[in-house]
Amino acid sequence: MSDRTMTEAPAPAPSRHVDAGDEGYSKDLKSRHINMIAIGGAIGTGLFLGAGGRLAGAGPSLAIAYAVCGVFAFFVVRALGELVLYRPSSGAFVSYAREFMGEKGAYTAGWLYFLNWSTTTVADITAAAVFAHYWSAFTDVPQWVLAFIALAIVLTANLISVKYFGEMEFWFSIVKVSALVIFMLVAIYLVATSHPIDGHTPGLATITDNGGLFPSGVLPMLLVVQGVVFAYASVELCGVAAGETENPEKIMPKAINSIMWRVGVFYVGSVVLLALLLPYTAYSADQSPFVTVFDKLGIPGTAGIMNLVVLTAALSSLNSGLYSTGRILRSMALSGSAPKFTGVMNKGKVPYGGVLFTAAFGVAGVGLNYWMPGEAFEIVLNLASIGILGTWGMVMLCSLFFWHRSKNGLVSRPSYRLPWAPYTQIATLLFLVTVLVLMWSDGGVGRTTVMLLPAIAAALVGGWFLVRGRVAELAANRD
Repeated sequence: MSDRTMTEAPAPAPSRHVDAGDEGYSKDLKSRHINMIAIGGAIGTGLFLGAGGRLAGAGPSLAIAYAVCGVFAFFVVRALGELVLYRPSSGAFVSYAREFMGEKGAYTAGWLYFLNWSTTTVADITAAAVFAHYWSAFTDVPQWVLAFIALAIVLTANLISVKYFGEMEFWFSIVKVSALVIFMLVAIYLVATSHPIDGHTPGLATITDNGGLFPSGVLPMLLVVQGVVFAYASVELCGVAAGETENPEKIMPKAINSIMWRVGVFYVGSVVLLALLLPYTAYSADQSPFVTVFDKLGIPGTAGIMNLVVLTAALSSLNSGLYSTGRILRSMALSGSAPKFTGVMNKGKVPYGGVLFTAAFGVAGVGLNYWMPGEAFEIVLNLASIGILGTWGMVMLCSLFFWHRSKNGLVSRPSYRLPWAPYTQIATLLFLVTVLVLMWSDGGVGRTTVMLLPAIAAALVGGWFLVRGRVAELAANRD
């Protein structure tokens, strides 16, 4: 029987696994919230800010990197979607790791995810501060002050209730998607009419006359892959949100399936248009490429509006990170592998302990913005990439174990499935290892980050020895 999605597949057998971290949540996220969260997870700071520097480094071939990484990002979220349909959980892949890989697997998955989002929080507040500096009113305000303000605003909103989070993310995503659609329509018009921009005539010649698809060779495209992976860092968010959703079996497949075409249209399409509008040398890491285009068009107010949009994207990513890590940490806390206070919920049924714990690392990021404002984004981006690679790897390992159990008749796969299993999981894991090799090959901050892997592994092992007694005690009580 094929592993493709089939409507005639048997309904999944109910999971016998019970995760204490799934209790106590409200089911206030609606279909429109989940759909827009899925979009917001696929469109974030990595595109709005990071694409500028990567275009300058790799040229138009960046579109190929986005397309390839987008395929593997889709495999990850599709694998997570199958597990969600098997058993919705706010603990998401941490809960599935606990079921299929034991408490050590859940501990590892959870803390790698925390590494991802605690560093991404720093990247987001850094990006927000950089965007705010575009306006003259904020030019003289220190970057660390703007970063702190961004963190304080989003943290306050995140602590109220999941419904408020869903509404915020819904409108954040509406703004992002609308802006990208408007940009793409304007860009298509400029290319079709050959309207000059800053002395350049948009069109295919903008690429061919400036070194072609690979102006500096193939290697630069390969070396930016870890940054491109960071751009897709939030695709798993809809899987976490499923635990606070009514009827996830109806909502999730549609939301996840739509990620693939969104990646094709918004990421690949946007980069192609950016490359057609201006030479790749016109872009830089210091400014959003979308702002660069409108700035050079010279239409009053448009660059400022686009900068407001990309600021919204950074705040949206920050909002999502605080939300998801709060839920993941609560799942871990109730099993003993995270501090007890991260499992505490407020009257709004928000695990505020975990949210505040993540925000504390954002405060450390404010300090990084004070001491190293120019390098802050690049440093945390590479650390976040390690967390992302680890998280995606754990998702695919959970999916692989789930597939193996289904072959042994221990569980039934839902009708919504990851296609071509187990080859899809194996190919994705090999891709993630390849990204690590490319990070090492890049030298500089990338190589330094890979060299930190033994220290990260040692911290995980040391942490496990500290918590294993409590984990075992809580597990015995559950049994």
